[in-house]
Amino acid sequence: MTVRTFTLPDLGEGLTEAELVTWLVRVGDTVAVDQPIAEVETAKSAVEVPCPFAGTVHRLHGDAGQTLDVGAPLISVDTGDRAGTPAPEGGGPKGGQSYREEERAGADPAAGAAPGDDDGGSGSVLIGYGTPGGATGGRRRRPKRSAAPAVTAAPASATVTSAATAAAHDAMASAPRLAPTVVSPIVRKLAKDRGLDIATVRGSGPGGLILRRDVEAAAAPAAPVGAPAGDAAAASPADPAPEGPAVDARTGLRVAGRVPVSGVRRVIAQAMTRSRAEIPEATVWVDVDATRLLELRAELKAQDPERAPGLMALIARFVLAGLARHPELATRLETREDGSQEIVRFDGVNLGFAAQTDRGLVVPSIRDAHTLSARGLDAELKRLTALARTGKASPAELSGSTFTLNNYGVFGTDGAAAIINHPEVAILGVGRIIDRPWVVDGQLAVRKLTQLSLAFDHRVCDGGAAGGFLRMVADAVENPVSVLADL
Repeated sequence: MTVRTFTLPDLGEGLTEAELVTWLVRVGDTVAVDQPIAEVETAKSAVEVPCPFAGTVHRLHGDAGQTLDVGAPLISVDTGDRAGTPAPEGGGPKGGQSYREEERAGADPAAGAAPGDDDGGSGSVLIGYGTPGGATGGRRRRPKRSAAPAVTAAPASATVTSAATAAAHDAMASAPRLAPTVVSPIVRKLAKDRGLDIATVRGSGPGGLILRRDVEAAAAPAAPVGAPAGDAAAASPADPAPEGPAVDARTGLRVAGRVPVSGVRRVIAQAMTRSRAEIPEATVWVDVDATRLLELRAELKAQDPERAPGLMALIARFVLAGLARHPELATRLETREDGSQEIVRFDGVNLGFAAQTDRGLVVPSIRDAHTLSARGLDAELKRLTALARTGKASPAELSGSTFTLNNYGVFGTDGAAAIINHPEVAILGVGRIIDRPWVVDGQLAVRKLTQLSLAFDHRVCDGGAAGGFLRMVADAVENPVSVLADL
């Protein structure tokens, strides 16, 4: 038996941990190379992780709801005679250097390197994720344990030795490691539904981590007198009895529950805190008559219902035209090692847009948005929004923007002083479009009004540039036909 352990790979953008949502295989199942084995949720998206080995599932390292560090054991596979042999026709492991590199994207460092491998990084992409060859930054690697024997294919005469090696490897993988004793929202909700104070539950996971089974065991009724010993063990008297809801000392109110700030919510909190702490931002806004823009959109829809761009795509096109004239609003401010700062300008624009999802607020990025027409922008807005809301957007699709467009009007709000999406230097918000009285050619009329608000980094530009950009976008919204020749 040859057991190989696949560790949780770096899923991109320097992420250091992921929550195990669900297993897609069970112990004893047969898996093929690149077959999805688990769904994990990072701070940016939910992804399926494929297995680089073919064989039989030997062990699953972790339970649903558990947070795993990058480099921690994820799954052990009994590859049998498959290790180091050419791939059979139509399936099985890939042969040659290419497959060995793929293995190293998540293989246990203790397993040793294949002959001919160097130590310059994984060089692989794991269904859209991974690290480039020679990459050294952003990924945390477990140190190699000199005491861990290398796992290699063993001949029949060395069966006992191979079994001992595999057992030693599994023992190391399952040894308790330093880990936070916090629990996932799934486990917390289960405890709340069972009326348990989570602080009274003893965790059986690594480092005392509280798992689903711990909550279920703590919530199980006490065994009656004369019950079998096994039932009595399930309701050990050593575990404290469930307590009533705690009372908050400051407010005097009962605590209904505690939700850990993790995943997307933690990333949002960190980004917003950093933005407010580092960026001296200013906000300017203007009311805009969007009546003609709505009329233009209606005409386009009547001519070609399937390909007519939406309002956000049209506004995005106006924004990109404004950024072409005021490129300082799509830059980045960097601090050098000596403490000096410099403004980094880019050849083009990656346009981010705020999208509300069940997992929180994310900012998908339309790469090279300046090269797209309104129809092209509309297609990308729809595609990326769908991916973000289903949790399938990749880290690359949720990062890299140089300017953000935020349509908070969909929530029924008129205006907002938006927080800049660090490390960008500006963000434009669009309020709801509503009927309001407006003076047109000296006469009072009912028009379709919206409000545009621009928050900008005052270190990068002054009010003149910010106002000029905002006025250009506003004029395009009010007279869209007049600017078409320049787009």
